[in-house]
Amino acid sequence: MFLAAAVQMNATAEPTANEAQVVPLIERAAGYGAQFVATPEHTRMLAPMPEMVRSAEPLNGPTCQRFGALARRLGIMLLIGSMNERGNDPNRYSNSSVLFGPDGTIVAVYRKIHLFDVDLSESVRSRESDHVTRGSVPVVATTPLATLGLSICYDLRFGNLYRRLVREGAEVLCVPSAFTLTTGRAHWEVLLRARAIECQSFVVAPAQWGQHEDDSLRETFGHAMIVDPWGQVLATAPDGPGLALAEIDLERVVRIRRAVPVVNHFLPDL
Repeated sequence: MFLAAAVQMNATAEPTANEAQVVPLIERAAGYGAQFVATPEHTRMLAPMPEMVRSAEPLNGPTCQRFGALARRLGIMLLIGSMNERGNDPNRYSNSSVLFGPDGTIVAVYRKIHLFDVDLSESVRSRESDHVTRGSVPVVATTPLATLGLSICYDLRFGNLYRRLVREGAEVLCVPSAFTLTTGRAHWEVLLRARAIECQSFVVAPAQWGQHEDDSLRETFGHAMIVDPWGQVLATAPDGPGLALAEIDLERVVRIRRAVPVVNHFLPDL
């Protein structure tokens, strides 16, 4: 059993300001005893997409060096929900989750597979695929605490990805997000609970909250959340920067999967 923390923050276009906001939240979580701390999508920065491309960093850049050092200083598993990672295409970046071990080294990197291309309203429009290189590889990370299945935000709507992660051993599903206010009000909790129930896994879902300074004047829903494998919401962050904290008991995963062996009954070719 271990304590997990899902961070809620309000990212800006300034990486330095975002680190100044999120580092004390990570430190607070570790001070409560959290051994696994996860931050939201766009932890490094949330800006107009051309600026996200221009300001992208490689994994060996200063952002990962600083967060790796933080994980090492606190002795925790630290998931930076996503950063704008520089790749080979000068016109695009990867929306990448980076998992650090308690020694500060990078344990796993997941690049967002499902890109947010939507046209909900005048205020909620996105063409992530115009500027982001789509990932193609599901990622499961085996750690001393638990086996983690990695995902990012819009991935949450695609249950087949999570079934794949569970088939590869995931016990805890990570969903760092920046859900819009519109979609969050309608779908955030029900989708998180659905993934937890159908995958019989814990779900740790850090979140962005509030009004942001990107090109769409985006407002995000917040409600960072931790859900157990029976679909029970264990913790939810209130409005504003903060934390959702809950105990992760992997024996509960074992008991629920034994009682209702959904994984054994799943028919992938149906």
